[in-house]
Amino acid sequence: MATALRKPRGSVTANVITADLVAVLAAVTEGEPKIMTIAKADALPSGPFEFAHRSLQSGLRAWVEAQTGHPLGYVEQLYTFADRGRTGDAKSPHTISISYLGLTREDQVGAGFEAHWSGWYDYFPWEDHRAGAPALIAKLLTPRLRAWAKSAPSANLQRDRWQRVAITFGLDDREWNEELVLQRYELLYEASLIPEAVRDGGSAAAVVPGRAMTGDHRRILATGIARLRAKIKYRPVVFELMPAEFTLLQLQRSVEALAGRLVHKQNFRRLMEQQQLVEETGAIATETVGRPAKLFRFRHAVLAERAVAGTKLPLSRT
Repeated sequence: MATALRKPRGSVTANVITADLVAVLAAVTEGEPKIMTIAKADALPSGPFEFAHRSLQSGLRAWVEAQTGHPLGYVEQLYTFADRGRTGDAKSPHTISISYLGLTREDQVGAGFEAHWSGWYDYFPWEDHRAGAPALIAKLLTPRLRAWAKSAPSANLQRDRWQRVAITFGLDDREWNEELVLQRYELLYEASLIPEAVRDGGSAAAVVPGRAMTGDHRRILATGIARLRAKIKYRPVVFELMPAEFTLLQLQRSVEALAGRLVHKQNFRRLMEQQQLVEETGAIATETVGRPAKLFRFRHAVLAERAVAGTKLPLSRT
């Protein structure tokens, strides 16, 4: 039974509010960012907060393990969404979504569980700039967003809309900001260019590529990606996603996968050395192509030495 919050006696109505616990579990496998999904990859692991749960986190852990068989390690709260009208069912109780971000490594999902590892760029294809700006931005998103901006009832509103588009999508000589994942999703929602907006009562505009999710789950996933892209720049969280031993190239590819853009190879390696985030294991990787590569591990002592380990990753602007 889900927790329900009711208005005090004597109120005109007795609206029910339920609390839903949602997990964004991120991993990186062979240079590709993944998320744990359920319901045929249409939803994130989630479930209602129930009276039997001791706390929000204990409830989240219970749902994640029941749905995925994956024990939940460290998690941090992302955001609480309480907007009405974002579920596609106007008659359903008002649901508050309490979301969490967890970092893990991909493993086999056991038999009998509904979970599946999905690539997060399947849901946000416009976010992967590792090979340059995706063609769909110029061919589909920009023309449709420009038409949406021009459809505003006044010249001032038209200019305001287009300025938001240009800033969030890096148009009109503006730089692409990889951290604006949620802002880009919300703009596409407002312009009714994604299925969730049409489902929630928006105009039936032509939608753009990108897999939809149930309820507000793609919005929550956008929030998780944005949080992680910001954190890898000032905290060594990427090591939570790495195996115990790795090559510097594997580490670089993982950072690029999360950021959705390339880093300068030599600057990246120099940065790892200067900040002493990694140390050699003395072993050599045997499965690499070309020259044998040294294996490294995260130097855990860095956490005790510095409260914040600034990485300032050299993301490529080319």
